[in-house]
Amino acid sequence: MPSTTAITVSQLSRLIGLPGAPAIIDVRIEEDYSADPRLLPASNRRDFKTVSTWASEFAGSRVTVVCQRGQKLSQGVAAWLRHEGVSAESLEGGFEAWRDAKGPLIDAGKIPPRDEKGRTVWVTRARPKVDRIACPWLIRRFIDPSAVFLFVEAAEVSATADRFQAVPFDIDNVFWTHRGECCTFDTMIEEFGLESEALDRLAMIVRAADTARLDLVPQAAGFLAASLGLSRMFRDDLEQLEAGMLLYDAFFRWCRDATEETHNWPSASKPS
Repeated sequence: MPSTTAITVSQLSRLIGLPGAPAIIDVRIEEDYSADPRLLPASNRRDFKTVSTWASEFAGSRVTVVCQRGQKLSQGVAAWLRHEGVSAESLEGGFEAWRDAKGPLIDAGKIPPRDEKGRTVWVTRARPKVDRIACPWLIRRFIDPSAVFLFVEAAEVSATADRFQAVPFDIDNVFWTHRGECCTFDTMIEEFGLESEALDRLAMIVRAADTARLDLVPQAAGFLAASLGLSRMFRDDLEQLEAGMLLYDAFFRWCRDATEETHNWPSASKPS
């Protein structure tokens, strides 16, 4: 009989990268984490021993708890969270089952330091079009759902990064930027170690739209048109980012599930 307090690897994999994905809490002991310092996408590392002090932070959230094998630590933490009124499940088989199923994993060493509220902070040029929406989408969906994004004048990005301990991206002469014919979105996928066919498809669309190579994939022209349209609709860059998240969610879902689906109306068949 299926467990009512656990989620399987296949079930969780269908949710990763989507807006309704659960918050993922990694409670592996330090020895296990040090042996493989990678994380499930958008994971939050927490100490299982202090669950009573941080459980309330996840009130109103859906949570998946991950330990090494899906046994006492994750089941115990999930039970404690449920006691606190949180909708919590443990991952069946834990980190090992996810890893063995070749689920996407993040190189934790590439995640920037977090601020006092546990958030990564990023800064880039104002008036985003493609790459500067794509990268925040990737970070929010796969790296840090609570990430902060600062949009400032191009000339002020470096100074803002220094003053506010923010990570600059998509500008010249920084780590997180274009490399050769690839855009910053490609760089982030590579550096974080994300291996996903759907993300690779999406990256091709983003690259084509962002670097004026619309011949690379047929979806690029429409994607660029939608991106430019959003940039004209919003004066506030953060409002544009929130609206753009839905565009990227839709294209990611198409890249994952719907590339073979077609639509035709009226029907090609003729009445007899």
